[in-house]
Amino acid sequence: MAPMYMLYFGCGYYAFGSIWKSLAYFFASRLLESAWFTWVSQCNHIVMDVHDDVDYESWFHLQLRATCNIEQSWFNDWFTGHLNFQIEHHLFPTMPRHNLYKIQPYVQSMCKKHNIKYVNKQLGEAFYDILTSLKKSGQLWQEAYDELKMSL
Repeated sequence: MAPMYMLYFGCGYYAFGSIWKSLAYFFASRLLESAWFTWVSQCNHIVMDVHDDVDYESWFHLQLRATCNIEQSWFNDWFTGHLNFQIEHHLFPTMPRHNLYKIQPYVQSMCKKHNIKYVNKQLGEAFYDILTSLKKSGQLWQEAYDELKMSL
């Protein structure tokens, strides 16, 4: 890992000619990268309605209930790093991401056969769902806080 950072800073220093500009570039790129990763990973997970008190019929049912896919397009494939096939990724975690689209028709047919809902969203809808899910969570925490404050 250290050689990677040395190469990263070395290229930055070579390009910018300053250690401070190289550090600023490093932190700015990490800030953008972490924000991007958060949106991409959460649009397939956080918005799904999964509860501990529900007894799921099988591991397969739980994976389909806990994740959703983002519609396939060249942009979505690139932007999400092929993690727009999150259902298939959870069912086959060791399969290379660029091959997940190949098994999607088989998973969809299995869902249809067993009458299991297969959720496939547009990217904008998934991002909107993140915001509504965070708002709902914030309201739950605010209610719990207000209740605790009133009891003291």
